[in-house]
Amino acid sequence: MIIEISHFLSILATGLFLLVGLISFITTDTKYTANLISRTFSHGFLLLLVSFIIYIWLAITDNFSVQYIANHSNTELPVFYKISSIWSAHEGSMFLWIIFIALWGFIFNINIKNDEVLKPKSIGVISLILVGFLLFLLLTSNPFEIILPIAPLNGADINPVLQDPALAIHPPTLYLGYVGFVIPFACAISFLINGNPDVRWEKLVQKWSVLAWVFLTIGITLGSWWAYYELGWGGYWFWDPVENVALMPWLAATAFLHSLSVSIKSSHLRVWTILLSISVFSLSLFGAFIVRSGIIDSVHSFANDPDRGLYLLMFIGIILIISLSLFILRFSMIRPIGNIKRFSKESFISINNIFFGSLIFSVMLGVTYPLVYEYLFDQKISVGAPFYNAIFIPIVLIASLFLFFSVDSKWSRNLNFNFFRSPIIVSIILSIASVILLIYFFQTNNLTFLISVYVGLLIIFRYCIEIFNSFYFKKFINPFSAIAHLALGLLLLSISFNSLLSTERALSIRLDSIEEYKDLKIYFKDIKVVKNSNHDSIKALFFIENSRGNIVELSPEKRRYRTRGQITTETAIHISPLRDIYITIGDQLDNGNWVVNVQLNYFIRWIWFSGCLMAMAGIVLIFSKRKV
Repeated sequence: MIIEISHFLSILATGLFLLVGLISFITTDTKYTANLISRTFSHGFLLLLVSFIIYIWLAITDNFSVQYIANHSNTELPVFYKISSIWSAHEGSMFLWIIFIALWGFIFNINIKNDEVLKPKSIGVISLILVGFLLFLLLTSNPFEIILPIAPLNGADINPVLQDPALAIHPPTLYLGYVGFVIPFACAISFLINGNPDVRWEKLVQKWSVLAWVFLTIGITLGSWWAYYELGWGGYWFWDPVENVALMPWLAATAFLHSLSVSIKSSHLRVWTILLSISVFSLSLFGAFIVRSGIIDSVHSFANDPDRGLYLLMFIGIILIISLSLFILRFSMIRPIGNIKRFSKESFISINNIFFGSLIFSVMLGVTYPLVYEYLFDQKISVGAPFYNAIFIPIVLIASLFLFFSVDSKWSRNLNFNFFRSPIIVSIILSIASVILLIYFFQTNNLTFLISVYVGLLIIFRYCIEIFNSFYFKKFINPFSAIAHLALGLLLLSISFNSLLSTERALSIRLDSIEEYKDLKIYFKDIKVVKNSNHDSIKALFFIENSRGNIVELSPEKRRYRTRGQITTETAIHISPLRDIYITIGDQLDNGNWVVNVQLNYFIRWIWFSGCLMAMAGIVLIFSKRKV
């Protein structure tokens, strides 16, 4: 059978990657061994890729003799969903995870010359990581298992919640971000093994790191957007444990990029940079452990198997022990020589790293403490939004203020400016004036809102002035920094206004009647049962009129999928630049009325736009020909 071919190719690829790892670490770095390592790794990747392509073909052709495909696909699914079903559950998503690690390694392999001093051992590190994950796949999560003697006819179908176009984009993009940091991690380990402090590994990995960060940023943004319109709760972030383990690598990656920018220019923050490269990749692996161990309850969880979790935990432990041991062994080589200037850009970035570290620790505490507590006392507790908001809001605001004042700082020089002639004073005045106007228009004394808006405006005004100066006075600015930090200011504003203005109410509405909510008149026009290819739905029709007389039509649904019997809520959303009208339909009450949940979500689109703008900043840096 063709599935056996796919299985065999994966085993063969595992052997080749193991061979690459052994050659890279037991032989001396010569031109011959470098070429051998490069060719062997490429062959291993191609074998693994062919294996995955065969697997995709089996899913497209409804080969339900493969157990995983039978459990997560269906004959009635469009081809689009049949392909996406491969990464809709544990085994297939792990297969995709491994393919992406190999893909990053392959692209790195063919783009870096063989005479690069760090390349052989970097490829060796990537290969051994691939071996670890491939053994995990083949031994504990085998996607190649077959059903004997008779395969089912139609398949069990994909999880209805996942039957959305975002399934094809969100998980692959997020995985590309997660595993992309294998490149800086492998190069950092190779640098430590090499033991030559003059090797500039930081320049080698900068654009690779930025690209991985871009994918991670887009992946998190897409996930937030998908949850908003698909799950029916109308929020953009739930502080779900799996959301949190995606946030931690992003925070570490952002700190890593800042630290990397210093290390490229000098060795002052090389200790930070290496530690963060290890942290980012380790946190990505920790996310894989959380999702696949079954120790948390989440809509994002893939598996509930302690054996799988134990393997991943041991794998992470081995990587951390080896990495940190090398770090300690080479500490005397990488520690900085001389002191950092008190108010230089290096000092501000060091402070920035401390803030990021605090945020990562707080998220890690929120994720792990309930698990430890349950293990010790056999009682479940949860850590929710109040905990995270109480920690995140003040730290992010203070860090943003440091960012504002660091704009004028210089590399390896103390901050030196005339306060009253600096653009800083202009930004402060404009921000204060804006906040006063907001107090007047919104009649609010919400201190958190006002401080958040003030800090966001400070950043926006300061960088707008910086961009203006670059055009007017022909002064070069870092486009990556300008766009990314403008996006941060916009994100602070968007979240602040969303929190202050957004409202929600559950209405009880009878068919052919009108209810008023805020400035809206909601007319319940119709409700009907609609039969589709794989589900039945109760579909409502509402006409909504605002205070200006504009009328929009919205049709929320409740769906029941016939194969699994699962019920889902499909939202109806009217989108405008400043607010969304968000409607979901609930159950019918005994009096004949229907429960209808109405939300007015202000500035929520700007939150996702801010995330996209951050990703755009990374793309600008990748394609920039000038050193930034």
